[in-house]
This record gives sequence, C-alpha cells and structure tokens, in this order.
Amino acid sequence: MVVQITESSFEQEVMQSPTPVVIDFWAEWCGPCRQLMPVVHELAETYEGRVKFVKVNVDECPDLAARFGVMSIPTLVFMKNGEQVQRQVGAVPKPMLLGHIDALL
Repeated sequence: MVVQITESSFEQEVMQSPTPVVIDFWAEWCGPCRQLMPVVHELAETYEGRVKFVKVNVDECPDLAARFGVMSIPTLVFMKNGEQVQRQVGAVPKPMLLGHIDALL
C-alpha cells in the first residue's frame, strides 16, 4: 500500500518509521509520474512489511519538496533511519528501482 502523506504526517510516517521508506514526489499533471505510479504500487505490494512507500504531491506540499531539493518530478527519495541514502530522478525501469530498494534492506 502506498500512503499519501502531508507535511503534518511526514514526521511520523517517514522520519520516525522503523522500516526504510521510499518517498515518491509527484503531481497529478506529470506524465512520467503517472507512468511510474503502477510500478511504485507493485513494489509496495512486493515489499509490504519491509519497506514503506509514501507519496508527496508537490503541488499540495511545496515545503516538503523544497526541503528535499526536488527540482523535477518524479523524484524518489530512499530513506533509512530518517536519513536520505539514495535518490532517483525521473521514471526509470523497475530493475533499477529494485536495486535501490534492495540496498535499503
């Protein structure tokens, strides 16, 4: 399951998460974001219980996007213990994302 988060839920959902987190920065109008969406949902099912997947709409949460220096979307940020360990900008093939996620575990 992919959870849509806001600035008010970010601290609890991401920074205090006991499991690694993948943050998907996206927007409704973004074609590559929509292209990546089914892959992110599939990965969330595959890694359920081991990795948390969250989405941040950059139009609704511009401060979070700025906090992470998101300049283009989609941007995936891979977090572990409240620290960013990897970042992927753009829609990329699933095998590349698998490598980033496996590195979190």
